[in-house]
Amino acid sequence: MVAEYIDAADREARRRALSVFRERFKEIYKQIKMGENPFLMLPKRTLSNTIYDEKRKLLLLGPEKLKRSFFDLHESKKFMQTLLMARIIYEALERDEYPTIRDLYYRGKHTILYRDPSTGRRYEENTWDEQRESDAVIRDIEVFTGLLREEMLILSKEKGKVVGNMRIRSGNDIIDLSRMGHGAYAIEPTPDLIEFIDVDAEFVLVVEKDAVFQQLHRIGFWRKHKAILITSAGQPDRATRRFLRRLNEELKLPVYILTDADPYGWYIYSVFRIGSITLSYESERLATPEARFIGVSMTDIFGDKKTGKKPYLTEQERRNYIIKAKDADIKRAYELMNYRWFQTEKWKREIEIFLDKKSKLEIEALTSKGLRFLADKYLPEKIETGDWIS
Repeated sequence: MVAEYIDAADREARRRALSVFRERFKEIYKQIKMGENPFLMLPKRTLSNTIYDEKRKLLLLGPEKLKRSFFDLHESKKFMQTLLMARIIYEALERDEYPTIRDLYYRGKHTILYRDPSTGRRYEENTWDEQRESDAVIRDIEVFTGLLREEMLILSKEKGKVVGNMRIRSGNDIIDLSRMGHGAYAIEPTPDLIEFIDVDAEFVLVVEKDAVFQQLHRIGFWRKHKAILITSAGQPDRATRRFLRRLNEELKLPVYILTDADPYGWYIYSVFRIGSITLSYESERLATPEARFIGVSMTDIFGDKKTGKKPYLTEQERRNYIIKAKDADIKRAYELMNYRWFQTEKWKREIEIFLDKKSKLEIEALTSKGLRFLADKYLPEKIETGDWIS
């Protein structure tokens, strides 16, 4: 039986999720039982209802709500989709299952046949046509219940990786993240079920590029500098963001983010730090407001006459390594300028230089200068001198 292998933390997560589902959906049951028009009140997941909390440094959902009613022609399908998905998730929790978001799409995908009583004509209607529809319904259930999908034991593809001098408990096993060989621990889709046993580290370094992460791991950067080394392998997934938040919040480890020197890399940093615009309801548990951007920055490449900062690259190295920015990069930079969290003095200066030079640089350029330069000079020097942006 599958149930024999489920650990205590997993069971508690299921118990809590089932309890929350029963509590949140009981009002709809009462409405139906009384013969009333059943409805849901949901926070609006729209850009207009997304606010930036200056004090907490987080993107959050605002106060606006929408009413999703069964007898509302414009909302009835969404209402039924929501209840269908809620039932599927609830049954999976009861059965000790671990569905993926793709599984949930297929479990709920079917065709409903019905007849118009006035004309006798038959019609067909799919519960949903594409996975993006069912994914949106899952997000609605998250905001309605206050549970992240990870707390409902819904799995997703593992993406982020971590290595360092720490031990964790996952399920019934204790895993030593300092004994991963040349590999690394894949951050599991349910990071809140991980227990931190012990850690010997002074900070966390998050590297956007997996290739650079692997190089730093191979030469023992995390051992020499007492770091927890993480890669998001590009745009971070939710599990990596939650794991990082826990390292900072529970273990009080400073967090530094290393990305490419371009608007897309800078936005990846902001997702780690203040949250995602489209998924702002997650920010309170997934974002790390104390995260610091350690580079790569425009002032690292070109220096800054205003502050007297000297560049890390010589003029010849700049000619060898910098890349001409594309139109999409420039457009993205102008978009960043409109975000309030990029309107600090330092960030405005970075974007200003980028738009002036119309050039970008990838982290790999620093390894081309010598991997030891990145590991033993650039990163330690920036941390020691406080040359970061927050």
